[in-house]
Amino acid sequence: MQHSFKPNVFRVAVTAAFGVAAAVAATSVSAQTRDQGRYVVGDFHNHTTCSDGQISVQKLVNKSVDTYGLDWFILAGHGGGGTRNCTLADDETVFTPSSNPFVPGQGPDTTWANSIGIGRVKGDRAAEGYMFRWQSTQEFEYPLLEAMAEAKQKPIFIGLESVVAGHEHSDTAVITGQLPATGRGNADPGAQWEYCFDRADTDLSRGADNQWDCTVPGGARNEFLDARGRKLTGAQDSGTLGHLKTVEGVRWLQAKYPTSSYYIPAHLERAGVFNPNGSNGFNIEHLRNFNNAGPTVAFGFEGGPGHQASNNRSYGTGATGGGTYGGAGYYTGKLGGVWDALLGEGRNWWIFNNSDYHSRGSFGPDDLRSTSDQYPGEFNRSHVLAKTGGKALTPQAIVDGMRSGNSYYVNGDLIDRLAFVACRSTGVSAEDQLAAVAAVTRAAIRNEGFETARCAQQGEKLVINKGEEVTIVAVLRDPEGSNLSPYTIPNPSLLQVGINQPLNQPVLDHVDLIAGLVTGYISPDSPLYAGAAPGGVGGAQDSPNATNPSTAIRATYSAANWTALPGGYKVIKQRVPNVQKSQYIRLRGSNIPAAVPNETDAAGNPLVDTLANNITVFPDAVACADPTAAAANVNCLTHLPVQGAGRRLDVDVEAFTDLWFYSNPIYVEVRGGTVVAGVK
Repeated sequence: MQHSFKPNVFRVAVTAAFGVAAAVAATSVSAQTRDQGRYVVGDFHNHTTCSDGQISVQKLVNKSVDTYGLDWFILAGHGGGGTRNCTLADDETVFTPSSNPFVPGQGPDTTWANSIGIGRVKGDRAAEGYMFRWQSTQEFEYPLLEAMAEAKQKPIFIGLESVVAGHEHSDTAVITGQLPATGRGNADPGAQWEYCFDRADTDLSRGADNQWDCTVPGGARNEFLDARGRKLTGAQDSGTLGHLKTVEGVRWLQAKYPTSSYYIPAHLERAGVFNPNGSNGFNIEHLRNFNNAGPTVAFGFEGGPGHQASNNRSYGTGATGGGTYGGAGYYTGKLGGVWDALLGEGRNWWIFNNSDYHSRGSFGPDDLRSTSDQYPGEFNRSHVLAKTGGKALTPQAIVDGMRSGNSYYVNGDLIDRLAFVACRSTGVSAEDQLAAVAAVTRAAIRNEGFETARCAQQGEKLVINKGEEVTIVAVLRDPEGSNLSPYTIPNPSLLQVGINQPLNQPVLDHVDLIAGLVTGYISPDSPLYAGAAPGGVGGAQDSPNATNPSTAIRATYSAANWTALPGGYKVIKQRVPNVQKSQYIRLRGSNIPAAVPNETDAAGNPLVDTLANNITVFPDAVACADPTAAAANVNCLTHLPVQGAGRRLDVDVEAFTDLWFYSNPIYVEVRGGTVVAGVK
């Protein structure tokens, strides 16, 4: 699925599509010296046996980086702690550095007490052999990851899936100290944050010999710190008070590590709407509070949750919105919903996706089938633009790229290249506009960013005068060949509308250009600030405060109106004349056309994924594409529930059926109009 264009091939292609002048201009782009950055793929939400996962750190890293080709990897088990030593390799076949050799008779389910000895376990539950996450992060997981990074010459470091006070879960990390250019590093700041602010960490030892103090610079709740543990505890861990504690945690990151940390709520619709007396979900006001408290730290959410191979693609009917929508959470999948409401304020609020890998469910970790999760890089992929100045990729370059908003997420390798820009075109000659399109095409082929004075990329804003014209250009690649699905059966969703397409060879059907108006930040004391978006669960309706009614599909592109280039590249160009108001634009695309029963509505919007269970799969004793997935001649679809004469579409087969990608937005700010305050 990897392609490259030789210069002469590229020149022929753009000449045919855009003309000689465009080709000449495009070939000159390679001479630019500015670091345009390159897109790198990674995962920052996954699990080993140090929390509730199935395998060791080593095996998860090997699968993610070697088998599934990730450019970077961030380990992120749950906060709190556990009794199992995830740094023990599963067996002698698993690559492990010399610092952590395989120990016969032991593996990642072996307890800390039975491996390192209970005397080395610290904190208030040491006598139980229960190691708090702060200690395993500091003393065991980070040193192993640093050794793995050295061995594989890739950024492999540590984060956290925090158990959030007042809510459910969030991805966070502090990279300060990790993977230094020379010498040995540490993960001390991230370990301290886990001790101080994770709801599941009940330790009051102050991190034993660390003697941490959780005082927040300028914090509003320092007076409530526990006298012994120097952290917020008890009633501060749930509901409304829990949310206030979590905001303090974001403030702590913003004050101490404003450019070397992140706070990204995970699968935030899964537990339903916020419960003021419990630990459920996130309403829009909580996301606004996080972004206000830490604008360079809390800059987005997990729009595409993991567990996509599980029943109903991760979310059940009790989730906000009643489930996922084409694999996206309701806050992302609903047109004009929570994400669009945040973008409509002009906030720097970006979306990502992750695997949330724990296990293969009813299958072993080396089987290609799954009733629970896919490995990092196997299905969910976040492409982030990283600028390295020609040097090696670093944790800082990755986090800077995440913060920039110049990223996009993809499921099932539907696309693997995207260059997306908006350019001022008033007063620009037709020849120069064609040259710009060709230059953006070259950026996509090179997997690079694209910067010029009159254009903006994802996560940036283009400032124009009222009435000027803007031209939107997107170039993407639908990779030829097969993706990582082990199934070769015809896509059962597409068969409903007469399309016979192998499940492991998806074809991009269309791309939607979506836009909405920017009306400015809403003040916390405004009646428009707070609101839940249950998505009609139990008859409840979304609050108008959590929607953006101006959001709409402005154009749809397919084979009928995009320009196709060799190698699977598609070129999209859209003129927007006479722009009067500040706005944002974003892209999404799918292999599923509009009006496919149980999958999309008449406009092409994704329907709730629980409906896909109504689709019957007729496996006909199909074997797996890769025989290592199961014994020879074994029907690979026997894990699907029986439904009539066939089987019900569900779990990993459903995940590979309905694929989507989402870009992050580009803002257009009109001088004299609403200011896009969240983007410089």
